Amino acid sequence: MEKVETKLYKLLGMNRKEILFSLIMIVIGSIIYTYGVNGFIMPNKFSSGGVSGLAIIIYYLTNIGIGTSNFLLNTTIVILGWRFLEKRTLIFTGITLTIVSFLLNYFTPPPFYSENLLISAAAGGLCTGLGMGIILRGRGTTAGTDIIALMLKKYLGIPFASAVLGCNVIVVFISSFTIGVEKAIVTLIMLFISSKLINAVTEGFDQKKSIMVVSNEPNAIAEEVVHKIDRGITVLYGRGYFSKTEKQVLYIVVSRYQSLKIQRLIAEVDPHAFISVSDVQQVIGQGFTFFNPTNRNDKFYLKY
Repeated sequence: MEKVETKLYKLLGMNRKEILFSLIMIVIGSIIYTYGVNGFIMPNKFSSGGVSGLAIIIYYLTNIGIGTSNFLLNTTIVILGWRFLEKRTLIFTGITLTIVSFLLNYFTPPPFYSENLLISAAAGGLCTGLGMGIILRGRGTTAGTDIIALMLKKYLGIPFASAVLGCNVIVVFISSFTIGVEKAIVTLIMLFISSKLINAVTEGFDQKKSIMVVSNEPNAIAEEVVHKIDRGITVLYGRGYFSKTEKQVLYIVVSRYQSLKIQRLIAEVDPHAFISVSDVQQVIGQGFTFFNPTNRNDKFYLKY
């Protein structure tokens, strides 16, 4: 038994705690995702994207269980995907596919109806997006276009959520002939919400700000930031193209609420400082992320 476990850990490149954590994430994500489909999408006769969207269309036309169609259609894609993606992801994807397909057939939450279709669509998008994001955090996918999207991300660098949305648009266009144009448009809105939530869950809810400062008083600004904002600073060295003057460029990453504060502080020290502020989707490192291998919570850290 120990030898089997050792081979499994070696194959997955994970220890027991990491595997357990991933499985818990996949189960939770699958329940939330399925709740979105069976609780919001199906009662309101919406469609969905990817293979699940095709499975829904098959259900509308033939009354064959969504989970059954979803499992059969996705199995082919999983087999094809085995050649292109790492085995760990596909193993967890197989687990996810089994759980999701089972829940789609047998998990029947109370249906949600609203006179405003957009409310139902938003709720469905939130649930499916949150569920799918959690599943991805657990190293799984719901197969289908997820695997295609992962391939596009791996080989073409296309963001996962954008690739999923593109594939889903094609499926929704096909479904419009079954559910009608109006509900197809509402479905697209739902999928847009879902893709945004996937991005938030997989890449971080709390976006940060990166600030680059070019000033004649870099040391004074750095001292103020360190003592009053309590943030670290990276000093880069640059040269003005026209002035040919060597300058120190300060690079600082702060939270959103600290952004305005730090801009005011810089303006007080050097009103003529050049400041560039940019959005940062996610920051990984000590002081910013809970899942850090060097902090005291390293037992929860997963090496992605």
